[in-house]
Amino acid sequence: MADFLPMTDTPRDLETSPPQRRSLLDLHRDELVSWLAEQGQPKFRAAQILRWVYQQRAMSFGEMTDLPAKLRQRMSEDFDLFTADVEIEQVSHDGTEKLLLRLRDGGEIECVLLRDGPRRSICVSSQVGCAMGCVFCASGLDGVKRNLTRGEIMEQMLRLQRRLPADERLSHIVMMGMGEPLANLDNVLATLDIARDADGLGISPRRITISTVGLPPAIDRLARHGVPYNLAVSLHAPNDELRNRLVPVNVKVGIDKILTAADRYFSISGRRLTYEYVLLGGVNDSMQQAHELVRLLRGRSALLNVIPYNPVAGLPYKTPSTGAITQFREALEQGGVNVQFRTRKGSDIDAACGQLRRNRGMLDESQLPLA
Repeated sequence: MADFLPMTDTPRDLETSPPQRRSLLDLHRDELVSWLAEQGQPKFRAAQILRWVYQQRAMSFGEMTDLPAKLRQRMSEDFDLFTADVEIEQVSHDGTEKLLLRLRDGGEIECVLLRDGPRRSICVSSQVGCAMGCVFCASGLDGVKRNLTRGEIMEQMLRLQRRLPADERLSHIVMMGMGEPLANLDNVLATLDIARDADGLGISPRRITISTVGLPPAIDRLARHGVPYNLAVSLHAPNDELRNRLVPVNVKVGIDKILTAADRYFSISGRRLTYEYVLLGGVNDSMQQAHELVRLLRGRSALLNVIPYNPVAGLPYKTPSTGAITQFREALEQGGVNVQFRTRKGSDIDAACGQLRRNRGMLDESQLPLA
């Protein structure tokens, strides 16, 4: 088992909430071994505990039946295995499952399990809310409250893993839930170190994707980390004028710097890049914009992943017409862009990032007594 040490070479953009009873998922291996020694327990107990957590899908210390009863009791007194509560569970007709989790400090996050043929992919949050301000996204409508801890990110993975039958396992991880993963890079990378470890979740880095709106210094740091994760850059516009409106943080960066940083990541990691493009009806789906995208991406070793917009209550954006989607796709393909159009999953269960949390909030407000 690798030592799952958190990275500390740069300060976090946001502080994480102070712990109450310690989360076992926030301990790295050396801390767990030291705690076991204080209890007079041998070092090999750590491997047993972590095997129960990451591979045998234990939900409580009581399930760890090859540990002494007194040790299980002491663990339950000193640690929490899971610290969040499942507030809402939704299951789509296509098999997509979504959880709304309430954290100990009252913050709420979302995570999703997607079934697609043999693939069992999960989409996981990295922050409570988001500070990037994408105008069409439900996640950032209320801003960002804080970073998630390593344990809070891992808990999402384990809860979704637990929803699979015993003969199925997670195959892919996408850090594309609520929040900007590169703004919480310490905890994201520490969690993914466990996810990819053979004694953790055992998921190859080639099946792990980190999504970002494009933060060049953090992209460079991700490259220096030396693990070839897939990088997905949320582009959403072919020029700075439009992207400044759709993704306000772009004003401080600009598309050229983002593409250059992504090119550097590709040259170091060797992993083909993905550019995400949420297609908004009447906003970024014109033929002119398709041709601009062709000029922007032609010659780059990249996949353009186009996602027809999933409408969010209270926002003015809409899904493009079938005709507009077809014409946009044909223009990209004729221009030589490697493109795929994503089939929307879970549209009947608020599966877009932040929708469930926001729609539940709107429901709660509607149920308040009138003044």
